[in-house]
Formats: sequence, structure tokens, C-alpha cells
Amino acid sequence: MERSTVSEYGANYGTVNPDYGSPAPAMAAAPAANMYGPSAPPANMFDTVPGYEGTVAGGGGGYLPPPMPSVPMPAPEQPPSPDWHIPSISEDRAREAFAAYVSSKCCYSSAPVKDGVLTNMESFNTYRYRLETFTESRSTEWSQEPYAGQPVDGGLQPSPGPWQIAAQPPAFFQEQKQTIKVPFTSSVKNCHLCLGMGRSPCTNCAGAGNKVCWVCNGSGNRSGDDRCTHCNGGGRENCTSCSGSGSCQCNTCHGKRQLLVFINLNVKWSIEKDDFVAQDSSGLKVEKLQEVSGKELFKDAQYMVYPVRGFPDVSVAQASERLVREHQGKYAQTSRILQQRQTIELIPITKVNYRWKGKPNFYYVYGNEFKVNADDYPATCCCSVM
Repeated sequence: MERSTVSEYGANYGTVNPDYGSPAPAMAAAPAANMYGPSAPPANMFDTVPGYEGTVAGGGGGYLPPPMPSVPMPAPEQPPSPDWHIPSISEDRAREAFAAYVSSKCCYSSAPVKDGVLTNMESFNTYRYRLETFTESRSTEWSQEPYAGQPVDGGLQPSPGPWQIAAQPPAFFQEQKQTIKVPFTSSVKNCHLCLGMGRSPCTNCAGAGNKVCWVCNGSGNRSGDDRCTHCNGGGRENCTSCSGSGSCQCNTCHGKRQLLVFINLNVKWSIEKDDFVAQDSSGLKVEKLQEVSGKELFKDAQYMVYPVRGFPDVSVAQASERLVREHQGKYAQTSRILQQRQTIELIPITKVNYRWKGKPNFYYVYGNEFKVNADDYPATCCCSVM
């Protein structure tokens, strides 16, 4: 039987991820890159490692495209449609929420809450569709650390590819980063900053070993013809940073004269998220809904999800179709999709109409948190903050 969804979106939609958490040889975690000095080594300092030709120092080489996914499991059948019930709130709950909102505002009088007469309440359908794609991306960079006798494994055997190295993934939809030293890429080089000397010119005295006396400002005299006792009349004093030697221990190699250079693999697990809120006629600003949660009507978590079908609001189904396609096309190019999750929430919105002092007014109660929005509250006073 033909399945149009599979043909349109690829064979991996609606399947369990067959690759996530596969066993592989463990690799040692490496320290953070570039922690021993800000100066990037020259490009000719690094060896050529097959499979890592585009790697540069300090990152910037971009994310590595992932391998093609393995053969997926058979696609499951579409789940049955849930009950799209629209909850409503009682008049008492609406009044309680309104009272709590007004009491939180120092410049709002409680008179409309106490004396306002509720005329009617209107409930609205407001659906929020959310698609989350959990991805793993990998990039490489050349790094270095002072050489103090660490093992050197460059050239002993071919290095594993960037996507062949095992990384310990977090649970689904938990963001995390991990840095791993790539095996068989390390070698020893003379420090590029101090040229293998272990010391660099002192930046405080520009390598002179002394500087202008701060007491006499280089004149040799303090006042009149009195010789400056701080510099003994010489006008200069020894540099305290380098103890007069004119050089300091190299910050890059820490005086070891040599560096161990190697490739670091940077692994990043990220959550890519997009929301769509169906337009409603309540009049409440859509951005207000970002502050609240709703009643979960539908949830589907798989390796690759199918677009939602058969939803009563056609705009939600269209948004699901569009976002599923966009996520697949956008994120699969530079990262590996590990899991997708789509949800539909019904965010309850109630417009409460009331009269106070003979004039009509209204406020909104929305979300599971019963938040209130009353932009045109009729009883406010002006306060100044000193």
C-alpha cells in the first residue's frame, strides 16, 4: 500500500532512531581548547591527518556533515485522533484570577473587582503546535598544551573519522557539550610563540629589564637638586615583572619550550524548536501565550515524526507539514537528528466581559496558570518612582 508520507519526507520519518546510543570504543575527554594562550599557531605547524584536512586552530572550520542514517525500522500506523475537548473556567475561577492580578499591581484600585458586574464569558480555540528536533553536531579544531612528557600517538595508526569516535550522549532533549581528543593526531612541536626558548620578552618593560622611575619620572632628581633615592639618580628602575631579566616564562608553553598539538573533536547536542500558534478571534496578543502552558492534546516522539494529520484546525496541520519539512532539510545537513518530538496544546483563553460604573470592560484569563491580561484596566492611578 502506497504511503505518500514516506515518499514525500524520506524513509526515516515516523521511525525509532536505530543509531542512538550504539556502542563504540570509548575515547578520553580532552581539556578545553586554547586554554594555554591566546595566540593561534601558524597553519604549517600542524601535520596533515587524513579525514581532518579542513581542521584549523581555534575552530571556525564549520560543522561536519553526518553520515547517512542506517536502514530505518518500519513506520508505525498513525495514532487515533484524541478528544479535542475545549476546557472552560467557572465564573468564580475567573474572579479569583482577576483579584490576584489586580492585587499584584500597586497602582490598581480593587473597586472594579469588588463592584464590577460580570456580563458574559467567551471561550476560544487557541492551539499551539511545537516541533522539537534533538540534534548532534560535530566540529574539529587543532589545539595545543605544554609538552611535559605526555604520550605522543600521531602516525601510529590511522585516526578514526569524526563520526566514528564514541561520545557519551545525554538523555533525549537535554543540551550538552563534550570535547574529545582525537586519537592518533598528537605530535610535539617547538613553541611558536617563544620559538622554543621557553621565555618571551617582558610586556611590562618591552624586554629592557628596566623602566622609567615612577618617583622622579626619569629625571633622577626628586625636588630641586636632591637625587632620587628610589633609583639612585639613574632615572630608571628594575622591572618587577621580570626581575630585571627582560623576559618572562612563556605563557603558551609554560617554559617547557615544546607543545603537544592534537585535534579536538567538539560534540554538541542541541534542541532546535519552532512553535506555531493558530490565529484566534479572542483579541489577545499572541506573544502573551509564550508565558503559559496549555492542555496537551497530542504528543508524538520518534526518530523522525510524521506531520500531523486529521487535526480539526487546518492551519495546525499545515504548520506541522511545513515545519517537519523545514527541520529535515535544515538540520540534517550539518548535524545528526537523534529524535523529534511534536506536541499540540490547547491554550485556554477566556474573555471575561463586565460592567463597572455603567461602562463595559473586559479582561482575559489564559493558560493553565490562569494568567490575566487587562491592558485597559479602568481604575489606575499614576505613581512615580524616585
